[in-house]
Amino acid sequence: MISRRDFLKTLSGLAVTSGGTWMILSDPSWQRLFQEGHAGLAFGDSYLDELIKSSPKARYWRPLEIKGSVTPKDQTLIQCLLCANSCVIANGQCGRCRTRMNVKGELRSLVYGRPISVHIDPIEKKPFYHFLPGSAAFSLATAGCPLKCKFCQNWEISQSSPEDFKVAFTPPAKLTSAARTSRSPVIAFTYNEPTVFTEYLTDIARNARQQGIRCVMISCGFINEAPLAEMCETLAAIKIDLKGYSEDFYRSACQAELKPVLRSIRQIAKSRAHLEIVNLVVPTLNDSDKMLKGLIDWVMGEVGPDVPLHFSRFHPDYQLRNLPSTPVATLERAYRMARDRGLHYPYVGNVPDHPGNNTYCPKCGKIVVKRQGFFITGMNLRNGLCTFCKNRIAGVWT
Repeated sequence: MISRRDFLKTLSGLAVTSGGTWMILSDPSWQRLFQEGHAGLAFGDSYLDELIKSSPKARYWRPLEIKGSVTPKDQTLIQCLLCANSCVIANGQCGRCRTRMNVKGELRSLVYGRPISVHIDPIEKKPFYHFLPGSAAFSLATAGCPLKCKFCQNWEISQSSPEDFKVAFTPPAKLTSAARTSRSPVIAFTYNEPTVFTEYLTDIARNARQQGIRCVMISCGFINEAPLAEMCETLAAIKIDLKGYSEDFYRSACQAELKPVLRSIRQIAKSRAHLEIVNLVVPTLNDSDKMLKGLIDWVMGEVGPDVPLHFSRFHPDYQLRNLPSTPVATLERAYRMARDRGLHYPYVGNVPDHPGNNTYCPKCGKIVVKRQGFFITGMNLRNGLCTFCKNRIAGVWT
C-alpha cells in the first residue's frame, strides 16, 4: 500500500476526472482534502480485517481517475459525497470520519451493523420536546464523526475509530427487535454523528417503520443534500445542533463550516420530518449578544417561529475543560431574546427544574407541557391543542 506521504508527492502535476470534470491535484483546495484525510489503517489487525471483510459497499461516493506522467502504484482514488467534507480518499485510507474506507477503489462502511453504545433514554434527553413527550427512545451510536468539536460532550464515542471497539455484528432486524422488546416506540440515532452510518440508519428505519416504530436522528447537520433527502423520507424527526452563528466559530471550534448546516436546516424544515434545533452555549466562544441574536434572527426568518430552539448549558469536557459551565443567566438571556423576537418555543436546556424547560402556549401563555428534568409531570394538551384556549401547539404528540 502506498503511504500517504508518498502519495502526496505524486500529486503535483496530476489531475483527476469524474464525469468529464478535470481538477488539478496540485491546487491547494484539493491538497487540503488529502492532507485532512487520515492515514491508512494498520492491516493485519484481526478485528480490523474482520471489519473490512464484512463491510458492505457504502453509498454516496464517486470514483476519481488519475491522469498524468507520474502515476502512483495504486491509483484507485474515490471521493465521498456523504458529508460536506467531500473527502478524497486513497486506497486503504478513511475519510475524516474514520468510518468510510477506500478498499481497492470501492468505498466501504466500517460501522454498518457495529453499534458501540446502546441505551434507553427519555426522548426529552435528546432533547426532543415536541415529539412524543414521555416516550422511551431506544438509542444507539457507532464510532466516528465528520466534525472535531473541541467541546464535544460525547467525544469518547464520536472521536473514536471503528477498530477501537470490538463488537459483534448486529443486523437491522435484530436491533429493531430489541427496541420492540424494550417497548420503546422510538429508535434514536444519537451520541455520535449518525450520518456516518447512513446505510445502517436507513435500513433500521425502514425495518422499524414496518413494525410501527418511529426513528429520529440527532445530528450536526453537516450533510450533503442527497443523503439528507433520503433521511428526511425515512426519519420521523431530526434534531440539529446549530453550534453557533459564525463561520469563524465553526472553523476554530469544530473544524467545519456553518453554511452546509444552515442549508440542512432549511431542507429539513421543508420536509415532512419534525425539526428541532439545539444551540450549546459555550462561555466566551458563542455566547455574545451578537452571535445569539444572529442565530435567533436566522431561525425566525428562515424556518419560522414554531421550530423549537433549545439553548443548552455547556459543561467542561474534552478539549475545553478550562472553561466554566454556562451561567444560567446567559441561557436566560438567550431565552428572553428568542421570545422577544417572536419564537414560540425557546427552551433552557441542561438546567433541571428550570421554568424554561416547560412548553408554554404562545396564545394564552399557560403551561401545556410541564417538565422536571427529563420527565413529564403535567400535560395540558389534547390532540395537539392547548386545553385552556384550544390553540394548536406545533409538534408530533401522538
